[in-house]
Formats: sequence, structure tokens, C-alpha cells
Amino acid sequence: MNYFMNQFFFGLYPYIAFVTFVVGSLIRYDREQYSWHASSSLLLSPSRSFKMGSNLFHWGIILLLTGHFVGLLTPHAIYSAYISPATKQLLAMVAGGIFGSVCFVGITILTYRRLFNVRVRATSRPSDIIILLLLFAQLILGLMSISVSAQHPDGSEMLSLAEWVQHIVTFRPNAASYVMDASVIFKLHIVLGLTILLMFPFTRLVHIMSVPVAYFWRTGYQIVRSRSAR
Repeated sequence: MNYFMNQFFFGLYPYIAFVTFVVGSLIRYDREQYSWHASSSLLLSPSRSFKMGSNLFHWGIILLLTGHFVGLLTPHAIYSAYISPATKQLLAMVAGGIFGSVCFVGITILTYRRLFNVRVRATSRPSDIIILLLLFAQLILGLMSISVSAQHPDGSEMLSLAEWVQHIVTFRPNAASYVMDASVIFKLHIVLGLTILLMFPFTRLVHIMSVPVAYFWRTGYQIVRSRSAR
């Protein structure tokens, strides 16, 4: 049973999640372009704490995702001449701890506002709350994984996780075997991450693909009509 579950969640489930992500996103963009946005709640309850929480969350998660992509997708042979697995893992733990803490503060503010601000809660869809709570849980698991990594200072488990990711993205067989003995924290982190990817096309997360870079530098609230229109 353990072997079957491991093969399903770490050998087959990644492809199910990715295909759903791609196909679902394309269908939604083709059929429901007016829903392709983040459903901003800024006008419902403008506040400095919201802007701070939103910026901390977005900057934190972008840096975390960048670190994950670079750290897991870069083949060992490329960096082995410059940095050891142990040092790479230490850098990942430190950077992940900093960026994760920034993101944690931000998502805590956003989650509290989403759940306990009456106006925001009243206009929230179930998917808004579910995906926010899943992201919150995923971040907690990620922060918990730092202490697990500290128990393997040689970087061996990090190498196994990287091999799993690289085998998955290159469609090589036996990918699931690389995480068979991984910590349950890492396994939960992976499965929850894949589940978020699976749900991506059906939530507000689709706005990420619009790359709203200017969002981070905006100085005021959204303008819904000009002064002359009053």
C-alpha cells in the first residue's frame, strides 16, 4: 500500500496536476476572460495594514518560488564545482527562512482580513477562502521543513528531492523512488503544492499569469472613475 500510494502521489499525481493546470487555464482564459482577475477587495476595506500584508505576501512568495525553481531544477553537475550540497542546503534554509517569514506575516494579515472583516468576508467566494487557507498551510509546512533539513546537514535529502523534480519534468521513470524515504513533512509539502497547482485554474490565482509587475509600485488606491465624472 505504501508503495502504491508513493507511486500515485509522486509518480502520477504531478502529471495530473500539471495537465489540469495547463488545460484548465487555457479553457478558462478562452471562455471566461472576465473572471481572469484577482477580485481585489481594496475598495471594500482600504487600510495600510492590507497594503503591507499584500506586499509582504507577494514579495515573499515570489522569492520563495524563485528559490524553489532555481534550487530544485538546477542539475547537481552545474553547481557541484562551485558549491557543495551541504552549503547549498544551508543557503536554502537561510533564504527560505527569511522569505518564508516575510510571506508568513503577509498571509497572516490577509487571512485575518479575509475571515474577520465583515465586508470582505461577505463578498468572498468559497474558493477564495479555501485557496488562501491552503496557501497558509503550505507555507507552514515549508517553514517546518527547515528543521527537518537541519537534521540532514550533508544535503542528501535535498539532492533526492531535486532528483525527483528533475525526473518528473524530464519524464524519466522511477521518479517516485527518490522520495520514498523522505520525511512526511516534505511529502505533505509536495502533495499540497501539487493540489494547489491542480486548483489553480479554478481560483483567483490565475491573475498571476497576467504578471501585474506594476502592482508593487502603485502609490494609491484603485481609481474607478475620474473627478470630472462626479
